[in-house]
Amino acid sequence: MPITDPTWIFFTVLAIILFAPMLLERLHIPSIVGMIFAGILIGPHGFGVLERDGSFELFGKVGLYYIMFLASLEMDLQNVQRIKGRAAVLGLLGFAIPMLLGYAANVWLMGFGVAAGLLMAAMYASHTLVTYPIVLRYGLSRLNSVSIAVGGTIVADTLTLLVLAVVGGTFKEQVTGFYSLWLVVKVVILGLIIIYTFPPLGRWFFRRYDESVVQYVFVLVLVFLGAGLMELVGMEGILGAFLVGIVLNRLIPPGSPLMSHIEFVGNALFIPYFLIGVGMIINLGALISHEGAVMMAAIMVAVGLAGKWLAAFATQKIFHMSADERNLMFGLTGARAAATLAVVLVGYRIILPDGSHLLGEDVLNGAMMLILATCIVSSLVTERTARKLAMKRHTDPAAQSPDANAPNRILLALNNPETMPSLVNLSLMMRTPHMPAPITALNVVLEDDPTARQQGLELLEQATKMAAAANVRIQTHSRWSVNVVSGISHTMKENTVSDLVMGLHQKARLTESFYGKLSTDLLAAVDRQIIIYRATIPLNTVRHLLVLLPRKAEFEPGFAHCMDRIAMLAHRIGRDMDVYSGKETLTALQTYRSRRERSINVGYREYVSWTDFLPLAHDSRPDDLVIFVCARRGTISHHSYMDRLPDQIERYFSARSIMLLYPHQPAAEALSTSTIRSGVPLKVR
Repeated sequence: MPITDPTWIFFTVLAIILFAPMLLERLHIPSIVGMIFAGILIGPHGFGVLERDGSFELFGKVGLYYIMFLASLEMDLQNVQRIKGRAAVLGLLGFAIPMLLGYAANVWLMGFGVAAGLLMAAMYASHTLVTYPIVLRYGLSRLNSVSIAVGGTIVADTLTLLVLAVVGGTFKEQVTGFYSLWLVVKVVILGLIIIYTFPPLGRWFFRRYDESVVQYVFVLVLVFLGAGLMELVGMEGILGAFLVGIVLNRLIPPGSPLMSHIEFVGNALFIPYFLIGVGMIINLGALISHEGAVMMAAIMVAVGLAGKWLAAFATQKIFHMSADERNLMFGLTGARAAATLAVVLVGYRIILPDGSHLLGEDVLNGAMMLILATCIVSSLVTERTARKLAMKRHTDPAAQSPDANAPNRILLALNNPETMPSLVNLSLMMRTPHMPAPITALNVVLEDDPTARQQGLELLEQATKMAAAANVRIQTHSRWSVNVVSGISHTMKENTVSDLVMGLHQKARLTESFYGKLSTDLLAAVDRQIIIYRATIPLNTVRHLLVLLPRKAEFEPGFAHCMDRIAMLAHRIGRDMDVYSGKETLTALQTYRSRRERSINVGYREYVSWTDFLPLAHDSRPDDLVIFVCARRGTISHHSYMDRLPDQIERYFSARSIMLLYPHQPAAEALSTSTIRSGVPLKVR
């Protein structure tokens, strides 16, 4: 001891990453705490199994950047923008109250100087969304209180890092009186460069290269480029990683395979390695042997928890929120990790003229106790409150989804290897979350073409691999049938399918129709929702959604399900949406959306040019997705202009990604003629 062979060092770390969460899972303690505890035990201040060598320094920095990058990458920016005023209030209060309390405690109770007092106060002001996965597990990520806490993280951590940069910069050589002002100017300029250059660069790259490993490496290059540039101007690199996550947020949808790869590698290796390295710094023996160190740690924990609770309490009172919402905000913002570690490590590395550290070992150990205590308290509070809110939603009939009892599964009809990736990605973005098998993939083999079976099986296998990369299980069917239409329709009935997703027919001859015979026959044979998709650019690089909704669409039985699917797509890819329709239909849509919890920005535009879509084409750009909500013949929302829709699309939207969506339409005899004649919209299910 200590182990020096690289093979056994890596084996030891991997064994800890594997077994530490298992041991603490029964105690309902977050894995972050288990990793830090493991680092304490095996580190030089514990049993001395490992030394904190260069590998922990390297992986530690990578893991620190990874935490901040993931925190901003997983934010629902649309929801944050909607409640940005309340999020800013929580962020400012969550920064100011802990800073004031902390500075007073540091100077008056513990006797630190101005610089050390400010730097320690910054530790209390920051927070990390360690308990956010608990909220996701209970399906509460769309609550306003959760969005406020997530938005407040941006404000509080950014201000904390500015304090860190200013205080840390005063101890650097050749610092002038304009250091702080010049630092802010450099940070703003660099931030603008990242905001305006990284997204177009990312869109260009993702459209050109679709190989998952190449995309993952490209994302890491941008993360470390942003972090390195931020360090170059005098700020901590974690602010650069955080900012890169924000600007790439819309290019990496939550349910995409790329997001799954990013989360998997970070959670499996980089972040645990970093947390174990953090634990190896902690010296519990020194903390226990010095009575003053124990008192200092107790004060730090008390001030850290009190500051965040007061911020959540003040936000609750200002915006008249409930006690449960306050507790949820406190649980999410109470935990400390990444930014707190950055602050204390920077202070520990600053050497004063007398040879001592600006923040000594007692503060370092106290900060580690702060991390441990706040992570435990926050996890318990969040778990208890989230469970309570989830049970309340389950027992409240008004909170139930109107489509809770309706079929909610997508059938993906695959036949063309060229369109398969885009169709799978679309299904992943439109699927209903938390379902065991939300997608079924089908390949129909005609009885007179047995050689096509093997090609179909290979196509289904590729689709399964794509979905597995996003942690989604696809059921696959290779079906023999006398014709494709009967094979698809029978599979939909047997698997309780609500949506059929298929590619747009590719014309081989000028005499062929726009839809093709298959799509036309399916529209007549299938009453469930049909989605026909043609992609000219990858879905994650789409910048805007344009939806053409026919007049009187609100009277259709499938109106609610149709708009929910479109809203789910916009929410998943993080894009705004403009809806074009008649005045009455737009009013009905606004009324329906007011009862839904979908954090997307929707623009409502009255549209009158139904015979010529040139105005709509002028409003669209090459990187938009244009969605045409259509209707079958004989239904309420079917209009004569739909017969000319193929010509309009080929004339104005030949270079655009388009989607043709036919809502669910039950058999004509199932409709209530009295309801239709009365002009009252059908009840939304």
